[in-house]
Amino acid sequence: MDRIIAALSCWIMLVSIAGCSALRSEENASAMSAITPDLVRAYITYLASDSMMGRNTPSPQLDTAAEYIARQLQAAGVAPCNGSYFQKVPLNIVALGPENTLSLQVNGSKREFELKTDFVPFEMTANAAVTAPILFAGYGITAPEYNYDDYAGLDAHGKIVLLLRHEPGENDASSPFSGGLPTPYSNVDTKVRIAREHGAVGVLIVTDPLNHMSLTPRGFPWPSLSKIIPADALPVTLGTDETKKIPTVHIGPAVIESLFGTVDSLTAIQRAVDAGKKPAEYRVDAVGTIKTSTSIKDMSARNVVGVLEGSDPSLRNEVVVIGAHYDHVGYLKTHAPGQDYIFNGADDNASGTAGVMAVASAFHASGQHPRRTMLFLFFAGEEKGLFGSQAYTENPLFPLDSTVAMINLDMIGRNGEDTLFVVGMSRSPDLVQINEEENRAIGFTLVPGQESFVGRSDQANFLKQHIPALFLETGEHADYHKVTDEASRINFEKAARVARLAFLDAWRIANESRHYKLIDKPISLF
Repeated sequence: MDRIIAALSCWIMLVSIAGCSALRSEENASAMSAITPDLVRAYITYLASDSMMGRNTPSPQLDTAAEYIARQLQAAGVAPCNGSYFQKVPLNIVALGPENTLSLQVNGSKREFELKTDFVPFEMTANAAVTAPILFAGYGITAPEYNYDDYAGLDAHGKIVLLLRHEPGENDASSPFSGGLPTPYSNVDTKVRIAREHGAVGVLIVTDPLNHMSLTPRGFPWPSLSKIIPADALPVTLGTDETKKIPTVHIGPAVIESLFGTVDSLTAIQRAVDAGKKPAEYRVDAVGTIKTSTSIKDMSARNVVGVLEGSDPSLRNEVVVIGAHYDHVGYLKTHAPGQDYIFNGADDNASGTAGVMAVASAFHASGQHPRRTMLFLFFAGEEKGLFGSQAYTENPLFPLDSTVAMINLDMIGRNGEDTLFVVGMSRSPDLVQINEEENRAIGFTLVPGQESFVGRSDQANFLKQHIPALFLETGEHADYHKVTDEASRINFEKAARVARLAFLDAWRIANESRHYKLIDKPISLF
């Protein structure tokens, strides 16, 4: 009898679920019909037009794009947040200042080095000076997912760390990392962030001599150190990062020889580290003084934000975010007559931006507010380093502990007709399941996206804040970050289908009361 009752209960539950699913589909029919290829085409065509000049961050054209998106949100019945459709993204244009010095105290003897010849500051350097003991920390990598830690056995607190560029086994397919394919751990900004997390107060970067012949210090190509680099070719950094910076310079052979005797000595050490020896086995008996100076100019950009307040008194304080970055990489300032010089960024990421605007239109067309609050976010500065989403998560408009999920759309209009990549599937299993179930109405072949892409778009900053996230994308292609990424190459029907799936995901999440599992894993940002 118990078995009969259990079976009957399961049958009733299945019928109930099926009925709810059908009811949800009927409710969403008018909303889904609002997301059309023509609507997506109109959005993408505007954002990826030549008049937008590639929507660089910052630029007047990016500001124009922001105002266009705000108008579309208003037309879709999506309200401003705290009276505005815009959130400031504090950005600085950084120039190299006049005082940049490097000296070493080795075995009681002091040696000073020449700017440009012997060392060059990187773009993430601080406007500061530091004197501290030098600590060799290998490649400067702490990567739990690869079971690798150069800092094991080292105390970097209060030290200037000396780091090799790139990563172990750079050209070795059997390396601890990805062989010939660099991971984010090979990036200087990642090494500097890890160094700061270990308490370092300064960073010396040296090109690893085992795999690279040229050891000339390059750092950032500062216009003030060159006769050929345009005066306005300056780096952009997030303003809130300014207080986190530490002096960071790229050093050349003269500095290597002062610390190791010869370049060959460093090459031998690198070979040993690649073979598995710990950097802690190699001591550098020296004290360094680094002084780098910078000047900054405020050139802030804006995220675009819109809110659809939840209807359930007990759930309206919980927030579901759906977002996309609306910036791209600008245009070539030097080009031949008649040459195509504008990086239109139709797929990257006018397509994702159009998708989120279309989802907003669908919510409006539904004629009802969801139980939870929906937040539509359009990020500036993604191409510069996920700046817009970092600015939001550092200064959120709604509490992050009340943000239950984030859906990110980035490049949704190219490649195979029925293929859709879902990035980071192992991190947010509940959202992945929702996406798979809602996709039954759309019919994509869902493919796990590359794990390395987790840190390459704006969902990364939400995952870092322990917020479950879905990243939907249709994959890279030959036009990625090229002037040929134009609206004429977009599959508008496919982009609309991705937007419909994103709407179904968002609608379901915004109308549920449960919370979603997150499997925390390290994230390295590109």
